[in-house]
Amino acid sequence: MSQFFQIHPDNPQLRLIKQAAQIVRDGGIVALPTDSCYALVCQLDNKDAVARLRRIRGIDDKHHLTLLCRDLSEIAQYAKVDNRQYRLLKAATPGPYTFILEATKEVPRRLSHPSRKTIGLRVPENVIAHALLEELAAPVIGATLILPGEEHPLTAAADIRDALERQIELVIDSGPCSLEPTTVIDLSGDQAQLIRQGRGAAQAFGF
Repeated sequence: MSQFFQIHPDNPQLRLIKQAAQIVRDGGIVALPTDSCYALVCQLDNKDAVARLRRIRGIDDKHHLTLLCRDLSEIAQYAKVDNRQYRLLKAATPGPYTFILEATKEVPRRLSHPSRKTIGLRVPENVIAHALLEELAAPVIGATLILPGEEHPLTAAADIRDALERQIELVIDSGPCSLEPTTVIDLSGDQAQLIRQGRGAAQAFGF
């Protein structure tokens, strides 16, 4: 049975954030609110947790998972970022964007795209997500909480608990999230490419 934490969206209870961080460290999967949809997240270097997350989502290793980072400096540890890319990232983070970038050697091979060696990264603008990342002092790996066969993400914590209470370790409730996922922009090539239009405006990237 998954645990269920009600955490204040603006002033998260540190005791609960610490407990959530320990669940992640112990290999658990957490339903985490973000500035777009709920995400399923787990520890970056926990192979079993990442495999379980993929099974819950019904996705294979060709589907980009996303690193949720605290800030731009953390992104630069896990992705190769040139000056052009940095300017674009700085203008749009934190916010509801996921960026596809070339992965560095810090990213475990199983997490990067098997043929392209790229990784999705984002800096969420959400108080609870940021508090959890600060407590962990490390990124988490995640994916939008869309269940297999569904078109739209789950947005209410109670619905997530009903659907996944025997498959994940924790659901964080801070009120409903958006139905819109992040806007996904591929910056790994010479020109930026819009992969998915979501909550983040794409005009700043020339789309």
